[in-house]
Amino acid sequence: MAERSQYQELARQIGAMGAVKRSVERLLPAECPSGSAAVLALLDRYGEMRISRLAELLAVDMSVTSRHVAHVAGRGWIERSPDPDDGRSRILRLTPAGVERLGDLGRRTTDLFAHHLEDWSDDDVGRLNALLARLRESLGDCRTARTPT
Repeated sequence: MAERSQYQELARQIGAMGAVKRSVERLLPAECPSGSAAVLALLDRYGEMRISRLAELLAVDMSVTSRHVAHVAGRGWIERSPDPDDGRSRILRLTPAGVERLGDLGRRTTDLFAHHLEDWSDDDVGRLNALLARLRESLGDCRTARTPT
């Protein structure tokens, strides 16, 4: 087990990651703010779903999720169709335009990292990817994580 000071430094570094997140958000086009990008990314990753599931994955309430969904639907990036199992609900799915928008967002993000990390080796980038994935796996779902007592 690492020394406590190592965990303190990790907490400081993770806290400072907000600046990285803001850099990524600044490169998003005005018509696709971060909430909209998150909706597209989650539909791409998990496939079609009800808005209640999307709200759960976004970890925000239904009113916020509804605003994000209305925004992306209004731009034609997703479609809402009746749920065959429950006519009161809607199923959300990406449209071809949404897939195209998501591809553009992915290229922008990739270009940002490629530019700012151009002096990093492939091994360093690979190691960072592996360690971040391991950290996410170790922490699990932050909505259900418990603080040790």
